[in-house]
Amino acid sequence: MPLIRQDGKDTIIFASKEDHASPCKIELPEPEPSPGLILPNGEINWNCPCLGGMATGPCGLEFREAFSCFHYSTADPKGADCREQFTTMQICMSDYPELYGSKESEDETNQASNSEISDVKDIAIESKDKAIERERDWLVGKAS
Repeated sequence: MPLIRQDGKDTIIFASKEDHASPCKIELPEPEPSPGLILPNGEINWNCPCLGGMATGPCGLEFREAFSCFHYSTADPKGADCREQFTTMQICMSDYPELYGSKESEDETNQASNSEISDVKDIAIESKDKAIERERDWLVGKAS
């Protein structure tokens, strides 16, 4: 049996070799899973490290409004009704280039990503056109 002594706020435990010879019988509870970005109730977890601190800081309010709008958006495509919130956030971020990056340093990156965005838009338009064509074919089949 180990010797236990209180010394102010500290607890000192003296254990012998015999005390360490037998395995520990303490059972720890299962760790709670990390909730992630979306909480089980569907709300946004603003404390999620995946947001990289964007929910706080000088443009935290604008970020939360834009991100909330996108998350809860029912528009097609998702977030199409959030342009005003994202514009407000972008304006705020442009006021803090040392924190969020400056327009000049992003120009090279934007030139490369603009072509990628164009490709994604083309794919989205093709998908939408195919969906319209399938719906038209279905309607024609129902009318026959």
